[in-house]
Amino acid sequence: MDFALGETQQAVAQAAAHVLDRSQLRGPWDEALWKELGQAGLLGLALPAWLGGDGLGVLDAAVLLTEVGRRAAPVPALATLAMGVLPVARSGDRDLQQVLLDGVAAGDTILTAAVREPSDPMPPAPATTAGNTVSGVKVGVPYGAAARWILVPASFTWGAGVAVVDPSAGGVTRIPGPANECTLRLDRAPVAHLLGDGRAVADLYQLTLAGAAALADGALAGALALTTAHVGAREQFGRPLAAFQAVAQQIADVYIVSRALHLAALSACWRLETGREAGGDLDVAAYWLAEQAPAALRACHHLHGGTGMDVSYPLHRYSAFVKDLVRLIGGAEYRLARLGARVGGPCSAT
Repeated sequence: MDFALGETQQAVAQAAAHVLDRSQLRGPWDEALWKELGQAGLLGLALPAWLGGDGLGVLDAAVLLTEVGRRAAPVPALATLAMGVLPVARSGDRDLQQVLLDGVAAGDTILTAAVREPSDPMPPAPATTAGNTVSGVKVGVPYGAAARWILVPASFTWGAGVAVVDPSAGGVTRIPGPANECTLRLDRAPVAHLLGDGRAVADLYQLTLAGAAALADGALAGALALTTAHVGAREQFGRPLAAFQAVAQQIADVYIVSRALHLAALSACWRLETGREAGGDLDVAAYWLAEQAPAALRACHHLHGGTGMDVSYPLHRYSAFVKDLVRLIGGAEYRLARLGARVGGPCSAT
């Protein structure tokens, strides 16, 4: 594959950077910035053209996510775009797209997906059960409290599928958690819609991993840029910190992790975009995110010295971003088991 971004992706990156760089990043979730992204036409990238969107795909959405991660911007880009718009655009019919995607382009509608269960981050056979109603518990639902629609992987009598739930309906309880997450308790909640067929669950999981990897790619690149600027400007014994061999080696290690994550994420997104089998690349990208990215962020904090411990300093946002993403995809041990099972069979996952 060609790892260079095309003209469309470069335009997306430039437009996103223009909007994001002039924002003050008001946390914990920046509704004003989200609306600005909508006004710039960026939230409609993956919407079908017949709905007024640009009809673009996974790669273009990933570029936007990377730019959001590069600034650690507190907006529901992963939840709405990768876990909402893309699955609906790829698996839903026109009537369903009309209902679920209305208001997304303007930033008025937030979508999300409840992919995690207490027993398994992304279960192929969910413990959550469904028919005309759905019952079960989902944890760590990103931006679940703000969502207009929630995609819920569940087990039906015919197999696994994706139920769409209106969180304002009866039988739905949202318990707020950290980092704009919530626990979703479903007690015979009405199934408002059904998304696609049994393959929609696997597609939703893959798009979640691809979006998380793209967001982490940007976050690690942003933390690396911040750290590089710090060690280049800060002096010790009359020399920039970057001139010391030990510092240069640590920065080089972070750079290697950043580039490896970038290539793994880009390759996985490209395979999804082109309809190729993406499971292997996604497992590699997810493991690299879960295992290597947190260690790289710790190195960045170390190289900042005392400044790196200040929660008001921007580096803290990047670390929190990556920690949240690692939790979403199941953690390093889980991702290693998945990767090992793919390479060596089920015995490798034990």
